[in-house]
Amino acid sequence: MAPYVKRASAIYGARVSLIHVVDPASFNSFALVREPFSEMAENYLKSGREKLDRFLAAEFPAAESSRIVALGEAAAEIARVAKDEKFDIIIMPTHAGRFRQMLLGSTTAKVLNDADCPVLTSTHAETIAPRPLEHREWLCAIGLNRDSERVLRFASRGAAEVGARLSLIHAVRTAEPDLPIQLDLKEELRSAERELARQRIGELQRNIGSDFSVRIAVGSVKEALLETARETDADALIIGRGFQSGARGRMRDLTYTVVRDSPFPVLSV
Repeated sequence: MAPYVKRASAIYGARVSLIHVVDPASFNSFALVREPFSEMAENYLKSGREKLDRFLAAEFPAAESSRIVALGEAAAEIARVAKDEKFDIIIMPTHAGRFRQMLLGSTTAKVLNDADCPVLTSTHAETIAPRPLEHREWLCAIGLNRDSERVLRFASRGAAEVGARLSLIHAVRTAEPDLPIQLDLKEELRSAERELARQRIGELQRNIGSDFSVRIAVGSVKEALLETARETDADALIIGRGFQSGARGRMRDLTYTVVRDSPFPVLSV
């Protein structure tokens, strides 16, 4: 994830901190018989600090990027530290590889669920280099629920701050699950649901004073969103994680699958 972190920090002029969590679940259970838990924890923390100090030393020199080592369950500690330190964003990968299509890494999924701040995730760090800094195309998925205005305000404000071009996407669920995805790039096949969605999104935009272009897709919501995303040249997809923050704001299955299968990094807010 280092290239994405460096790109994000350059765009925002942000300071980067690296965090590593030592999980007691990884302790050698046989060694606990020979030494107290506190001593073992300190040894693991010391080892973690030494490794973290050497990790990405060239990309993020210690003089510029602080290192944080915590003890506990990984996701809970990452969310806690981000809140305590008032971090603006967490950047972390999802699991790549054979099982990626079935699940997110458990730590990433928990952080997405529990963190109060935005979380940027990507599965592309191993194979795809970030775009040049000048390329700033953002895509924001908008629902029609009570959280939609918050998500749109965040995307609008963020795009304005970094000079990104923002476009919106909304998926209308079809009653026919096998119906092919339909994009209204030429305003074709307007349904009553599509018209209602456009009216509602228009109201949301008027509320915040924006006039971003909107794409409406019809079909399975996840596939409609992802298919439309693949048609764009965006740097990131912005989605909402729910109107309640922290552990109370449980993510829906749809959010997990979009994060897992997105063709480019996802910023969930």
